[in-house]
Amino acid sequence: MASNTATIQTNPLIDDVPPINASKGRVVCVFCGASPGTSPAHLEAARSLAQALHNHNISLVYGGGTVGLMGEVARTLVKLSGPAAVHGIIPEALLDLERERAGQIDEELYGPTTVVADMHTRKHMMAKEVIEGGPGSGFVAMSGGFGTLEELMEVITWNQLGIHGRGVVAFNVEGYYDGLIQWVRTAVSAGFITPGNAGILVEALDAEEVVQQLKEYRVSEDRFKLDWTQK
Repeated sequence: MASNTATIQTNPLIDDVPPINASKGRVVCVFCGASPGTSPAHLEAARSLAQALHNHNISLVYGGGTVGLMGEVARTLVKLSGPAAVHGIIPEALLDLERERAGQIDEELYGPTTVVADMHTRKHMMAKEVIEGGPGSGFVAMSGGFGTLEELMEVITWNQLGIHGRGVVAFNVEGYYDGLIQWVRTAVSAGFITPGNAGILVEALDAEEVVQQLKEYRVSEDRFKLDWTQK
């Protein structure tokens, strides 16, 4: 089936962040690599995360690729929960890079895909779906490269700034994020991150723990008390 092209205005403040709606279903945004990694543990973790999302009736929004970890988590969840459980959002410039083959993305395999103009629009739309989801919605970083890390750090920063209050989880497969977690501790001891805000990013070692960490997530009292509703 055909992917659709979205035209929206990018707003880095997520369009006047709404309160959490308890009647809505949970939505998890997964940041991860368009490569499978050298260890089979990464693809296995992607499949296990999809299984956990299915078990807890959680929808997925992700970067819209069909290769690497991105494709694995989307494809697995569609098999388990159906196409409606997955929404991919991909910039037009990445269509050839993050897809397995040319042509339109098959919604029956990967869920509906929205093609957007740029990276900012992609991230805006993914974050908006999470923020508008029910309690327990949040952001999960699996193993990946520069793009995954950039997306992860942005949603951590937005949390610290009070733009959103959703959970942010590093799914730490085979110690992949040990260095990042240690860096946070170092930044705390060096006085660049408060001890409370160090907890904005939480670690999970398996897929069920990812879901549990999002469900039990508590907003840091050290976050900046900023008003993002002013025009």
